[in-house]
Amino acid sequence: MASSDDILLSAVLNLLSAFAFLVAFAILRLQPFNDRVYFSKWYLKGIRASPRSSGAFVRKFVNLDCRTYIRFLNWMPAALRMPEPELIDHAGLDSAVYIRIYLLGLKIFVPIALFSFGVLVPVNWTGKHLEQIEDLTFSGIDKLSISNVPSGSQRFWAHLVMAYAVTFWTCYILYKEYHIISTMRLQFLASENRRPDQFTVLVRNVPPDPDESVSEHVEHFFCVNHPDHYLTHQVVYNANNLAKLVEKKKSYQNWLTYYQTKYERNPKIKPKTKTGFWGLWGKTVDAIDYYTAEIEKLSKEEALEREKVMSDPKAIVPAAFVSFKSRWGAAVCAQTQQSCNPTIWLTQWAPEPRDVYWDNLSIPYVELNVRKLLMAVAFFFLTFFFMIPIAFVQSLASIDGIENKLPVLRPLIQMEVVKSFIQGVLPGIILKIFLILLPTILMAMSKIEGYTSLSSLDRRSATKYHFFILVNVFLGSIITGAAFEQLQRFVEEPPSEIPKTVGVAIPLKATFFITYIMVDGWAGIAAEILRLVPLVMFHLKNTFLVKTDQDREQATDPGSLNFSVSEPRIQLYFLLGLVYSVVTPVLLPFIIVFFAFAYMVFRHQIINVYDQKYESGASFWPDVHRRIIVGLVISQLLLLGLLSTKNVARSNVILIALPILTIWFHIFCKGRFESAFVKFPLQDAMVKDTLERATEPNLNLKAYLKDAYVHPVFKGVEFERPTALDDEENNPLVPTKRCRGSKTQSEEGV
Repeated sequence: MASSDDILLSAVLNLLSAFAFLVAFAILRLQPFNDRVYFSKWYLKGIRASPRSSGAFVRKFVNLDCRTYIRFLNWMPAALRMPEPELIDHAGLDSAVYIRIYLLGLKIFVPIALFSFGVLVPVNWTGKHLEQIEDLTFSGIDKLSISNVPSGSQRFWAHLVMAYAVTFWTCYILYKEYHIISTMRLQFLASENRRPDQFTVLVRNVPPDPDESVSEHVEHFFCVNHPDHYLTHQVVYNANNLAKLVEKKKSYQNWLTYYQTKYERNPKIKPKTKTGFWGLWGKTVDAIDYYTAEIEKLSKEEALEREKVMSDPKAIVPAAFVSFKSRWGAAVCAQTQQSCNPTIWLTQWAPEPRDVYWDNLSIPYVELNVRKLLMAVAFFFLTFFFMIPIAFVQSLASIDGIENKLPVLRPLIQMEVVKSFIQGVLPGIILKIFLILLPTILMAMSKIEGYTSLSSLDRRSATKYHFFILVNVFLGSIITGAAFEQLQRFVEEPPSEIPKTVGVAIPLKATFFITYIMVDGWAGIAAEILRLVPLVMFHLKNTFLVKTDQDREQATDPGSLNFSVSEPRIQLYFLLGLVYSVVTPVLLPFIIVFFAFAYMVFRHQIINVYDQKYESGASFWPDVHRRIIVGLVISQLLLLGLLSTKNVARSNVILIALPILTIWFHIFCKGRFESAFVKFPLQDAMVKDTLERATEPNLNLKAYLKDAYVHPVFKGVEFERPTALDDEENNPLVPTKRCRGSKTQSEEGV
């Protein structure tokens, strides 16, 4: 168990690390040759010009103005200066609402911390229960926790009252935030400029028809069932193989550019490469000739594959992007059932074009369900087998455990500085390392499940990551042991005993979570603003690949908010704050520092650096709200289990109402606000359509939507377009190639 001195050492080390990262960032951002890395957002908008374009040679690389170094921390107030409406216009609603999650943490925990330190800390400190137990080792932090209150004491009434205060305050803030963000979303959608996804729905599981192609079948169905609003459609091609060829060709072109640049800089030496994997082994050949020949070969393969995809009817998958003449028509189609058979003609709002994940559009409906089942089983085993390294990490927090396993190190680890480092810093670092590769695995699993947009992939991966953190980082850190030993223990125990088992262990793990917060939430966030990896990669590309300004723009990686990783990480801090606000309030200041620091850092990154891949209109907010509610219910159940071991009279009766009220509150908020995040009001759609017809009476919407949902590998390629609609006003009959008497499933609803 880490002592107060261990926590102090960890705090000093992490504060020094965070300060070092901030100083390095403040200096590096002032240098002209780093300008594109730290202000890439403004370059993408075409607002900022390179400071290297004029002036003395040295000044193109190094900032020689000493006055700017005196004000090297002025980025902090600058990050807070941009008002929220301007931030939404600048970076989008997704980014602005993401920032509000950190602000929400401050709104919840600052008042709770003040109340807890004013009430619970004195109550716990004066309990003096730990001092009365012989041969018990405890730290100063333990004396500030609920563990210092003797069983059966009347002091526990303060904790019961605090539990109700935390619940009601959290629910009040959540309600206000849900209301604000749902209003922001509706206003954003109403005020947003015209976008293709406002007029388009994604139709999946188009039933087969023996007499018509998929394109003709889609056109026929929507001409019949949406005769006044259907405009056009774009069928989906299975171009995954073609996309791989295009990507491979692009990679080879980058290597060719690299070797050509290298040869131009030193014409005396012909660059060589090996034909094996990544040029590491195989036959040594002339690099320029090799990649030129490979690109020509891939170009021929690409042309053949492109022709095959466009001419083969089997390459067309049973899905299409269907566009309508108005937002109202698209809203009606997206939010209604199209056929009496609910498994065909499945419609949903189309993602915006840059949000589409094209690889998954070709997956059949039945296969989707099989994939989700298989991934659910795989995720179960991943979650519980991962407890094994987590349990090992926890053993590192025990000096006795290390001495037993590695007795050779006993003299070293008995040194006070080493001992403090092992108990106060090392567990958090190792746990952080274990979690680095996890998001990549979870994202791959979500892709296998078949989600059709990048935003839905992020939300699904975030759900997995949140559950994983809840089970492994939180529960796995509290109750150590082999993975399936823990699972077996929970299965064999009565459900009423699980909160007791976990609740009793919670106060003992407060010091571990404090060290984790400092490693991940302080030093980790400071490292985020430094952007060391993008900085190094930019200069490597700038040195070896860049020949033109366009090359330099492509070498810049602005990055974006990694919602699938960062939001579940935030949820861990919400969970820890809610759990320990009553049990060990001394943990709250560490969480508040995290939320305040992260709010400032990510606001700066969103304003100056990040370029979002998509805009979902804050559709992730219901997930954020639900996960905070889950954390609140968990904290209530664990407190109930803990107090049930303290012989507190009627504590179970008093506390059992809290999870019931919290779940009712969640159901109320879901019914009150969630529809704003999954549906688009027909009234607002009609208002925008009417306004657009009045201001742009000659708008050619069909030309605007023509190539919006064409697969990126087909951009600029002419497709055969449906012509039936061109004569729609003069020909009320819908043309069809279906033979007389034949009937398909799609006609059952016509």
